Amino acid sequence: MNSLLRSKGFIATLLLVPGLIIILGVFILPMFYMLMISLREDMGQGAWTLASYAHLFKDTYYVQILWRTVRLSLYTVCVCLVLGFPVAMYMAQATPKMRGLITFLIISPHLISVVIRNFGWVVILGNNGFINNTLMSLDVISEPLRLLYNELGVVIGLSDSLIVYMVLAISTSLYAVDSSLYKAAGILGATRFKQFFSITLPLSIPGIFAGTTLVFSLAMSSFVTPALMGGTSVKVLPVLAYEQMMASLNWSLGAAIAFLLLGSTIGLVTLFTKLVETKRNKEVFSS
Repeated sequence: MNSLLRSKGFIATLLLVPGLIIILGVFILPMFYMLMISLREDMGQGAWTLASYAHLFKDTYYVQILWRTVRLSLYTVCVCLVLGFPVAMYMAQATPKMRGLITFLIISPHLISVVIRNFGWVVILGNNGFINNTLMSLDVISEPLRLLYNELGVVIGLSDSLIVYMVLAISTSLYAVDSSLYKAAGILGATRFKQFFSITLPLSIPGIFAGTTLVFSLAMSSFVTPALMGGTSVKVLPVLAYEQMMASLNWSLGAAIAFLLLGSTIGLVTLFTKLVETKRNKEVFSS
């Protein structure tokens, strides 16, 4: 029996080796190399120094961009949660056929490049776009609204790209909710409002947590959408890191910005995890 278990463990380890090699080659080693660049001058050839990191925290410009990146990510999470939760609830209560159709409709835009989708939003939100032309033709506004190249445009673009993760995460949690709980609550006199806050919302916390973590992490590291829909007026850390490396050729500072972004994301996600996984919600997460 022990030899059988050992053989199964050995086979499982062998199956993990290709994936571990890929992770090591395309993630861990490049990240380690970037860390070395951030700690040395002249692209890793100069002396060891923390000057790049010290420069980031001494200059309020970089601190402001870090706060803007976090703020836009939080806005995106809120928009995705508010718009995605009703869709997830409907999917959980729909028939399997309708559920599959809604899933396809949610995922299908991601079959198109994010660049094309963002240019589509430029056509819709631009000064001569569909929204402004419609409002002006109805005499609702006298001049075009500024819906692009600001934080609003970035949040719209990020929400469009990332809401699918929130919907699928929450709906997966709601699929596991036993429908008999709602019947029992109805028999006991609970209204729809009470059922939502007593059953649906508590049991969807793991999905909300997973969706929030995914959306926040992806929004923090997003490059294409802020660059296209934010323009030069809305700088975020990924765009700034790219500019420092490719335009200014300051690889040490660019690598330091990248690790500032990574550390901020991990730290905020860890903090959120500690806040959510309280004693009250531990039973929900363990179920």
